[in-house]
Amino acid sequence: MKIHNCIAFVTGANRGIGAAVVEALLAAGAAKVYAAARSAIRHPNPRVVPLALDVTDGAAIAAAAAAAGDVGLLINNAGALEGGDLFAAGAEAVERQLAVNALAPLRLALALLPALRRSQGAIVNILSVVAWAPMPGLAGYSASKAAAASLTGSLRATLASDGVSVHAVFPGPVDTAMAAGIDLPKTSPAEVAGAILAGVEAGEAEIFPDAFSRQIAAGWFADPRAVAEQFAA
Repeated sequence: MKIHNCIAFVTGANRGIGAAVVEALLAAGAAKVYAAARSAIRHPNPRVVPLALDVTDGAAIAAAAAAAGDVGLLINNAGALEGGDLFAAGAEAVERQLAVNALAPLRLALALLPALRRSQGAIVNILSVVAWAPMPGLAGYSASKAAAASLTGSLRATLASDGVSVHAVFPGPVDTAMAAGIDLPKTSPAEVAGAILAGVEAGEAEIFPDAFSRQIAAGWFADPRAVAEQFAA
């Protein structure tokens, strides 16, 4: 799909990748951007429509979908990350991350599906390279992104006949507040945002928006076990 003149809906739009995606959409000529965050943001551009949205609240999702009935591009970016291995973090931490990272994108897709079908638009789910192989110190996050990746594939297969494209984005470490504690080289949110929109326009089902993710993807397709062992270490 073309970004110019599109009407987009971005979750987690208040900071990090989400805020960068909003700016990239505006720069690319999007007609309107619904910018959703827990607390409605302020933005000087009149093409930005702020929405207050807790992505774990079903009633709030329904209200946001009713307000955005003209959307053609859904970008599920809102995320939650809690560190710790499975025993230290506990099942409740995994549940919280599954709710935000896996179930919320599905619920938003379902709520906005009538508009997306009308526009023959696109869904973009921002995942992570740890969706392929878990890092023990990010156990719940890894599991939630793996679940989200599987659901993304299911959405793609289900919606193919409706003309709605579904894109999975697998970034490596990005220079955001969420990744502040990760001791690896990080890509800027602006670079990731630009790569996401370019991948959508190119029709790429899987988008690798930074050098780290492209390196890991190449390794995964060549030898998945080696990548799994690397992440486990």
